[in-house]
Amino acid sequence: MSLVCPGVSFQMDKPSGWHPYKMPEPPHLTPLDDEQQRPYFESLPDISSHWMKMKTLMKFPVLLVIVTGSFLGLYVLPDVSQYQSHCPCEECTLENDPWFNARVDKSVPVFLTADYQLPEDAYRWWKRIYPRRNRSVYDGLVEEIFKVIPHHPDVMAAGSKKCAVVGNSVNLKGSLYGQLINSHDVVMRMNAAVIKGFEADVGDKTTHHIMYPESSMHLDTKTRLVLFPFKILDLEWLPKALTTGASRIEKWSYRAKIRANKDLVMLVNPAFMRYVHVNWLEKKGNYPSTGFMTVVMALHICEEVHVFGFGADKEGNWNHYWALNRFKKLKTGAHPGHLEYETIKKLAQLNIIRFYTGV
Repeated sequence: MSLVCPGVSFQMDKPSGWHPYKMPEPPHLTPLDDEQQRPYFESLPDISSHWMKMKTLMKFPVLLVIVTGSFLGLYVLPDVSQYQSHCPCEECTLENDPWFNARVDKSVPVFLTADYQLPEDAYRWWKRIYPRRNRSVYDGLVEEIFKVIPHHPDVMAAGSKKCAVVGNSVNLKGSLYGQLINSHDVVMRMNAAVIKGFEADVGDKTTHHIMYPESSMHLDTKTRLVLFPFKILDLEWLPKALTTGASRIEKWSYRAKIRANKDLVMLVNPAFMRYVHVNWLEKKGNYPSTGFMTVVMALHICEEVHVFGFGADKEGNWNHYWALNRFKKLKTGAHPGHLEYETIKKLAQLNIIRFYTGV
């Protein structure tokens, strides 16, 4: 995984023609090519030793003077003090950060394979979420699943490096991140993510859709289905939902059958889910959210991770960009949502991910 620099995107008032990641060209000004710019940059002093001074100066708007021929232009650069990371790339290394090293463990497999044996401590952790059935039932259901899906998952298309993890926060509404999200090699969405009508803000590209039975939906033949199994019923549901259709269970709302490419289905390892809860969240909450686990998953399988659509609104409500939360008293439910959010911000401050905070 490579470093991302600088930190996260910033928020600012949106003038006409504004775009979240592209500055417009100054009017009537032809940009200099690399050769023309060289004399100007060679004459600049080395400012690496003055980084702390720059952090102070960057709290104020900066005037940029550009000279081309007889034209003199003054342009106001945006206030970048709202970036969540000010660390120069050359000073940021994953290997030397104790906070990150204490949490990440690349030895934990993200996905189950047909020949994988789930460790007993991971099984005990997973079983407590929904304590029914025994280990032999779990093993039997996993065996049935791999009669339907590939024994070893096709995690992503060859050459994919840059990943966008797109959450469902209301802060995406009005963000105009759509084109930026679509530019990524991999775009991960989760649960009931709505695209139609929100393309300008969330894009319309999806390569991986993260779900569990209650949040399942139909997929096209090119999208990878990533199932987070929270309970034994999820393992019973998957092979049937992909083939003949699952039986209805009273008081359990889910799609009995879904359209998806069976060759592109992946089953997340319960040991990976436990690792996220223990290492990253220090056992806070009952279990991690699908969104946060997807962020950590991306850290394991992608070279570069950009995160969108996480966090509450300004009033502290955890609404979706397409609808208001009907259960406001639940906040983040069984998940330690505030800790998850602070952890994502910390990863951005360390330049390990880039975090787009929306509007």
